[in-house]
Amino acid sequence: MKLAISHETCYRYDAPVRGSTQYLRLTPRDSARQRVLEWRIDAPVKPVQTEDGYGNVLHVLTLDKPVREIRIRAVGVVTTLPAADDIDTLSLSPLVFTRSTALTRPDEALLRLAETFRRRTGTVSGLRELAAAILRKMPFTPGDTNVSSSAADAFALGSGVCQDHAHVFIACCRALGIPARYVSGYVYSPGHAESQVASHAWAEAWVVDRWRGFDIANSSPIGEMHVKLAIGADYYDACPVRGMRLGGGIESMSTAAHVSTEQ
Repeated sequence: MKLAISHETCYRYDAPVRGSTQYLRLTPRDSARQRVLEWRIDAPVKPVQTEDGYGNVLHVLTLDKPVREIRIRAVGVVTTLPAADDIDTLSLSPLVFTRSTALTRPDEALLRLAETFRRRTGTVSGLRELAAAILRKMPFTPGDTNVSSSAADAFALGSGVCQDHAHVFIACCRALGIPARYVSGYVYSPGHAESQVASHAWAEAWVVDRWRGFDIANSSPIGEMHVKLAIGADYYDACPVRGMRLGGGIESMSTAAHVSTEQ
């Protein structure tokens, strides 16, 4: 499948920002399942490209002049294959993804949920059952959580979005000793509203000898409708844009991401 992607993030401030640094994980990597045909990032100045510790493509955008608005846009075309699993060419050990983070640390309720799947989570089918159980307990509900909500917080609320589903799944996997990691990216959803944000998050778990993808929010495997951007231990490691600033007063942010098919 050939997918055209556009993703724009705009920050506005009620006072000038004297300086800022933004870390952009907005560029997908080539892999066995996806190939980047064209891609560019439009920003106030040209960002410096590098790579983070997880192997993600990282751009660092530094502004040293006062501004009231920072607009960042990523545009490109990616071809994808229906294969459900990506061959991981990175040398990073899966054991890196067994440690808990502030966003994925399980509480007693999550430990109880994980324990009910202990005998089955060593298989893909068992992990799919875990993903389905999480979605039943936490229906997709925008607005109840935010980017700083932990897995335990979202699970206690009984609702959340794709980020929360991924964090809960990861927390349960790690509680059972299964390496699991967070994935940010895009998903093409034909038939959904044109205005729907197409940025997405899912999880990967290490099963036997490879990473297996689980789209908990959509109750589906990872396939040709998914484009992977970045991986990490949790949202903070893999989010498309994250940064810091000096000054600026009150900040407002808007974001829009769209995915469409091309011939």
